[in-house]
Amino acid sequence: MEEEGKTNNKKIVIAIDGFSSTGKSTIAKKLANKLSYIYVDTGAMYRAVTYFALENDFIGDDFFNSERLIENLNEITITFKYSDIKGFAEVYLNDKNIESDIRTLRVSQFVSPVATLSEVRRKLVEQQQLMGKDKGIVMDGRDIGTVVFPDAELKIFMTASAKTRAKRRYKELLERGHNLSYEDVLENVTTRDRIDSTREDSPLVKADDAIEIDNSDLTIEEQLETILNLAAHKISK
Repeated sequence: MEEEGKTNNKKIVIAIDGFSSTGKSTIAKKLANKLSYIYVDTGAMYRAVTYFALENDFIGDDFFNSERLIENLNEITITFKYSDIKGFAEVYLNDKNIESDIRTLRVSQFVSPVATLSEVRRKLVEQQQLMGKDKGIVMDGRDIGTVVFPDAELKIFMTASAKTRAKRRYKELLERGHNLSYEDVLENVTTRDRIDSTREDSPLVKADDAIEIDNSDLTIEEQLETILNLAAHKISK
């Protein structure tokens, strides 16, 4: 039992996994802010590698030179730098801010094939594990609770219907000025679900000890309150 007047300074690892466009990053950012934890968007790291592959013509509509990408992985340095204006850490590739560049539908179309490469996953998982070695971290992605931090104290698995997720993603892309159809976004969401769930290396699966949250009909505030209560319980143990 803690002495009166003292706070519990215990830090934990919070792993948030789930399907694309379930709002994992939004919730993870808010959760990290509330807990004064470090937030790491692992999906952005895979998007950064995909952006690198696109920029270097290693991948395109009808080709994927995975061997060339693998050969050039050592040329990739991904960092996160906090932006006072944005209020969160933006993604940098080799010291270039690519936060907006990686959020396009084009990058979304190719990120799953890139993420299936074992060499890419090994490189990024190693970096992610180093980021969380001192705990006090919220990390979201596809395999955080199963591969990156299998011993995380709190594991969340986010889900929602494909149509709900496509609507959210479509609205987000329109607000960013992208000209596209809802049907294209829905196709991208369902294709990514299939690839992410069936890849041989670290497929998207719910960890046995993860708590599943279907947020199809939940507000961001309701989701945040639920996870904060779960985190408070783990921290107080």
